[in-house]
Amino acid sequence: MNNATIDQLFFKALELLKILISIPSFSKQEQETAAVLSKFLQEYGVETKQLGNNVYAFNRYFIPGKPTLLLNSHHDTVKPDKAYTVDPFTAIEADGKLFGLGSNDAGGSLVALLATFLHFYNMPNLAYNLLFVASAEEEISGSGGIEALLPLLPPIDCAIVGEPTLMQMAVAEKGLLVIDCTATGITGHAARNEGTNAIYIAMNDIHWFNTHQFEKISPFLGPVKTTVTVIETDNKAHNVVPAICNFVVDIRVNELYTFDEVLHIIQQHIQSTIKPRSVRLKSSSIAESHPLVVAGKTLGKTTYGSPTTSDKALMPFPALKMGPGNSARSHSANEFIYTIEIKEAIGDYITIINQLV
Repeated sequence: MNNATIDQLFFKALELLKILISIPSFSKQEQETAAVLSKFLQEYGVETKQLGNNVYAFNRYFIPGKPTLLLNSHHDTVKPDKAYTVDPFTAIEADGKLFGLGSNDAGGSLVALLATFLHFYNMPNLAYNLLFVASAEEEISGSGGIEALLPLLPPIDCAIVGEPTLMQMAVAEKGLLVIDCTATGITGHAARNEGTNAIYIAMNDIHWFNTHQFEKISPFLGPVKTTVTVIETDNKAHNVVPAICNFVVDIRVNELYTFDEVLHIIQQHIQSTIKPRSVRLKSSSIAESHPLVVAGKTLGKTTYGSPTTSDKALMPFPALKMGPGNSARSHSANEFIYTIEIKEAIGDYITIINQLV
C-alpha cells in the first residue's frame, strides 16, 4: 500500500478500528482481535506471525544487520466502566468522534501504526527495517505480552510505542514499583502495658513515606512519588496488640533512579521489612538527540515525561511513546477518539520515518 494516499490509509484504519471495537478483547482474552489483525495484514500480502495473542510482521525488504524500528501498540482493553451510557462494543461515529471501548486506548494508535507499516511495507532501501507488533496483555503488564515476544525477535534499535499522547512525544516514563511492607511487633493484651504494637511501627514508617523527598528530580518526570495505598493487620479481636501490620506502597520512579537504589534508600530509613512485587516496569527515557525525537521536533512536537506506564517499560532499547488520542479519556465511560486524530497521526508517523537516515 505504499502508493496509497493518507486518506486511503485512514479510511482502512478507521474501518479496522470499528471492527476491533466490536470484539471484546480483555487482557488474556485477545484471540479474536488477534485473528482480525492477522487477516487484515494478510489481505495486503503481509506474512504474519503470532506468539500467544501477539501479532507481528516484518517489512518485505527486511535486511539482517540493518537497524530495526519497532512500531508497537496493544490490542487488549480494560473492562468497560459501569457508567457507560452507550454499548461499549458498538463503534459509534458522531460529531467527528469514534466512540467505543479501546478506541482511544490504544486502538487509534494501533491502527495508525498499522497503516504506517503498510505504507512502507513494500518499499526497498528504507533506512530502517520495520517491525510491527500488536501486543497483548499490556493493560495488566502481563508476562505473555511484549515481554514474551521480544526474546524471539531480531535485535531492535528503537521503537515508537503507540499510546494516547495527543501526538506529543513522551520521551520519559515513570517506572512502577509496588512493595509489600511488614511491620513486626510483639503481641500483647491491649488492657495492659505489654507488647509492641506493629501498627505504631507501621505508622512511623508510613510517615517517612509521606514526608521523604528523593533528591534526584527529573526535568521530565519530576520527583519519585510514593503513596501508601493499603494497610491491614490479621487481628480480629479489639483487645489484642497486633504483632504484624502489613501495608502496600505504590512508587512511581523517575529515570534518574534504578529500582535497586530506591529499595536501598527505603530500607535504610524504615523499620518494616520490604518485598517488591515486581521489578519489571522500570522507568525509561530516550535522548532528545535521538533521530526519532529530532524528527518529531521538526513537526513542532513537544517533549514531556509520562506518569503512566506502558509496554515501553519492558523494552531494553530507546522507545518513544507517541500516539493519537488523549490519556485523560482512557479507561473512562463513553471512551472516544477524534477521527481526525487518527488521520493526522498516520501522516505524522510517515513523516517521522521518512526523515530517519
